[in-house]
Amino acid sequence: IIMRISSRYYGFLDLSNQKNAEIRNLVQQTVTNLQNYIANGHQNNAVTNIYDSSTRSDQEDNGDTKPIDAETKEKAVVSIGDDENYVNALCKLGHLHLLLGEYSEALSAYQKYLRFRENSYWTNHTFMYGIGVAYFKLRCFKWAIKSFQELLYLSPNFTCANEVHLRLGLMLKHCGEFHIALKHLQLALLYTYPSTFSELQVKFQIAHLYETQNKHKAAKDGYEFLLKEKNISLELKADVYRQLGWMYHCVECLGEKKERETYALNFLQKSIEADPKSGQSLYLLGRCYAGINKVHDAFLAYRNSVEKSEGNADTWCSIGVLYQQQNQPTDALQAYICAVQLDKDHKAAWTNLGILYESCGQLRDAYACYLNATKQISFQTSSLFRRKQVIRMKKDSIGLSKGLTQRIKFLEVQLSQAPLPSITSKRRTLCSIEEAWNLPISLEMNSRQQQTAQMLPRQMAKQSPVQGPPPPYPHSQLSQSPIPAKRIKEDGQQELVQHNNQTATQLNSNLMNISETLSQRNLIAMPGDSKKISEQSVVDTFDDISNDIYKQNETIKLERLSQDAISNNLTEDSKHNEYNGGGSDTSSDLTTSFKIQMDSKQLMSSVKLLPIDEPPVHFTILQVNAPPPSPPDCPPQKLTRDQLLPPTPSVHLENKKNAFSPQLQEFCLKHPIAVVRGLAGALKLDLGLFSTKTLVEANPEHSVEVRTQVHQSPDENWDTSQGKRVWACISHRSHTTIAKYAQYQASSFQDSLKLVLPQDESDKGFQGSQAMSDSDSKDSVSNSTNIVLKRKKNKINSKMLRFGTNVDLSDERKWKPQLTELQKLPAFARVISAANMLSHVGHVILGMNTVQLYMKVPGSRTPGHQENNNFCSININIGPGDCEWFAVPDAYWGGVHNLCEKNNISYLHGSWWPVLEDLYKENIPVYRFIQKPGDLVWVNAGCVHWVQSVGWCNNIAWNVGPLTARQYSLAIERYEWNKVQAFKSIVPMVHLSWNLARNIKVSDTKLFELIKMCLLQTLKNVLHIQEYVKSKGVEIRFNGRGKNEASHYCGQCEVEVFNVLFIKEQEKRHVVHCLSCALKLSPSLQGIVCLEEYRLSELQHVYDSFSLHRTQGLAYTQ
Repeated sequence: IIMRISSRYYGFLDLSNQKNAEIRNLVQQTVTNLQNYIANGHQNNAVTNIYDSSTRSDQEDNGDTKPIDAETKEKAVVSIGDDENYVNALCKLGHLHLLLGEYSEALSAYQKYLRFRENSYWTNHTFMYGIGVAYFKLRCFKWAIKSFQELLYLSPNFTCANEVHLRLGLMLKHCGEFHIALKHLQLALLYTYPSTFSELQVKFQIAHLYETQNKHKAAKDGYEFLLKEKNISLELKADVYRQLGWMYHCVECLGEKKERETYALNFLQKSIEADPKSGQSLYLLGRCYAGINKVHDAFLAYRNSVEKSEGNADTWCSIGVLYQQQNQPTDALQAYICAVQLDKDHKAAWTNLGILYESCGQLRDAYACYLNATKQISFQTSSLFRRKQVIRMKKDSIGLSKGLTQRIKFLEVQLSQAPLPSITSKRRTLCSIEEAWNLPISLEMNSRQQQTAQMLPRQMAKQSPVQGPPPPYPHSQLSQSPIPAKRIKEDGQQELVQHNNQTATQLNSNLMNISETLSQRNLIAMPGDSKKISEQSVVDTFDDISNDIYKQNETIKLERLSQDAISNNLTEDSKHNEYNGGGSDTSSDLTTSFKIQMDSKQLMSSVKLLPIDEPPVHFTILQVNAPPPSPPDCPPQKLTRDQLLPPTPSVHLENKKNAFSPQLQEFCLKHPIAVVRGLAGALKLDLGLFSTKTLVEANPEHSVEVRTQVHQSPDENWDTSQGKRVWACISHRSHTTIAKYAQYQASSFQDSLKLVLPQDESDKGFQGSQAMSDSDSKDSVSNSTNIVLKRKKNKINSKMLRFGTNVDLSDERKWKPQLTELQKLPAFARVISAANMLSHVGHVILGMNTVQLYMKVPGSRTPGHQENNNFCSININIGPGDCEWFAVPDAYWGGVHNLCEKNNISYLHGSWWPVLEDLYKENIPVYRFIQKPGDLVWVNAGCVHWVQSVGWCNNIAWNVGPLTARQYSLAIERYEWNKVQAFKSIVPMVHLSWNLARNIKVSDTKLFELIKMCLLQTLKNVLHIQEYVKSKGVEIRFNGRGKNEASHYCGQCEVEVFNVLFIKEQEKRHVVHCLSCALKLSPSLQGIVCLEEYRLSELQHVYDSFSLHRTQGLAYTQ
């Protein structure tokens, strides 16, 4: 039994169930035996010392014993790594700890296993699933997402793939990656595998995803659909009613306020009827009552919520708000203290506690509370494991963080000027924060804290440092105990002492007025966070969903897993894909049997030897047995400040001969980015054809995508709500026409001319005030002149602009003069050229092998990115204004990726504008330069770049793919990494590679080997799939390809589907599926039609004909 058990049983085998007591005892006994084996099974003394050097030093009597040197340790580690039984015992130990719910211990064992299998861990899929679940349960979402993504990349047909998709969907929703989260949740619904969750639970998560995105109609429809289902459980019904009720309370577009409040109360009461133990629903009911001033009913609901053992910091904070509104400051103080003791990071509770102290004239305590509140803001934004603030905050809430900072500065001034307290000073209304923390609070509050402490998961209670290899274990994020809250309070007091040693006895009238305004704002701020609370209630169902055991189906599930069981010894337990078709032996066969030197007949013979009882395993166009692609480490060498700001490679063209010289292409290919100045003049390009005036005359109704952005200086990106630099670059999408955008572009220019004179006059009139520093003008405003200047400055800073982007110029009938003009460019820079890989795709890829135009006003931003599939790009500034460019060499893109993650932004899906100082701190160099009208910017393969317009201008751009090994290699690496990230590659690299093999002759050995490997891998995959399909009794029908027909992508997972297409037979609109998604729809492929685009004979001919061209000269022919 133990040998059959692995991480795949997690969630299916309930060891807490009395029926499984015998198995549990057996598992625990095995854990003890494995631990003893691991600790004592090795006779090499040095090995023991590596794992327990402290024990060794205690046991050694000889004080001058020399420590083990690094070389000895390395040899010892290698010797252990060679012991298959020892290494596999670590993996098995991780599996068993996982099934026992001992997640920290499981992670520790898994990480030790990873240390010895750094170069092959990806071949053990049960390990990858197990460590992913352990990270998930410990809320280390960054590492859980990485493990699960790699697992799905390597094995889309993994037995627990549906569990993986669900958990990925939940985590990505939690992190704000809504588009990808929805994709994973929808994929989780497709599987027919046994699961620990029901279809309705997944649909509930999808509805909640829509709610989180503010797509309220879709969310409401989803919730109402679930309520109509007959087999919905009472618990899920309670959750649905709770979400619906809270939506009606918060969302104004759902009707008139009175009507909405009635619905809200009704739905929340139905939620409580369905699940009387739901403290969350009672809490939200109390919030609704408080919102309509039914104070007594609100108190009752809050009290009931606490009694249900689900009262949390939010509940106590809301109770404090009610007490404060009823002018009961002492009771409010106790409630807020209880809230921050339960959750030391509760910003609203700290803020409201500060307001309470300030209203009572206790500035020192108010100052300490505000400091703690701002600490929590800082912590929440910097941590990868705190919820990303993705819900739009109301205006009051947006001003809260900014207002808090202003209050702290104001209080610093007041406290520094206040006299020291004396014996005759007026007695304080409330006890100090330190006294309140240690006061015996009400019995109800005290019992609630004890209940919370008891409810903490067992693994959280016995946390110990986890040793093991990367990925690093984030200890600080694991503990969710409320105990350290007191330390935060004490730190706040220390900071208070540092800033001032005096307290104020009374507030002056000016302070009191501002305080009342802030108090009103903050006391209403808790309801302003309503969507966040609603979201938290759903996020907290992570553990509930992942632990659901459907006991009535348990026997069936275990039988299913038993058929796929692993072998009967630890060595065989390490083999990957034991139930996915193909083990480690198959993997070694791939290495030896499939080489690019094989011809198609040999390849076909080898494929026939592969097993077809299971679907073909992971398909990649990289080298055989390559690890899952991942961002690279930055180059290790430390750069000087000058090297961090390298000069931009540039060349000035004087005539047409310079433009067409081979040296120009060599110059561009040699650098990460290059500026070719004077290109338009040298080639006599008529840039006026791309001016706004000409575009309006040619096609005024042509579509323009518009991005609404905040106007900021090029090297800054501020979050106005928090008053600090950030990476997130927000822009909202809409659409207009060329004529309408041209009108906006012209009017913004005219407005700027009108502002010049008043600006000059104001400069002359207020020269004295301009000498003031920023800090002077913010808080020390004493006259109307400075107030006017301050308001004007704020208005300019928050100015919004519209950026016209992605104007498609691909239609030759509409834009013939413009496209013809671009034929004057040298061959390597043209849109269409035999030397350009993208010209061999065979169909249009908008913006890549076609021209796109950008219409800009000053401040228009193209956020940071690498080009699609890492292809090179050409950008020409039409003018009349300039553009400012920032660029990072491709060798450092992994470092930029890590900084995006650190700032809670998706590198691929997010919109980001790097903070330059962050890049310099991480030893990442940045090119920075101005692109003038007529200048061409060459962006080399993989270069990270971001651009902002300085003036009013238009730009044209497209991609090119030089026929070099570096370009092709970077393109296929990104193609594979996009699969890991569930990101669609808009360049179909497989289709492109076969067309390159048909159309060109390659003399570069490296490029030839890369393309040939892609052909080998795809032909092998095609042959294997066809053999598997035939074994299922499915006929393969020839479909062919139309001229200029676009490449096919799977309608579910969006990977490229080459040659063998699967569609549902009874479908009106045929959607192409890959084999993996077709098997989700029908494991036996019944009702699925298999189509073939190319005959095998044609593919074999192309494969055999593609050979290394030995002649000297160009690496391509037309």
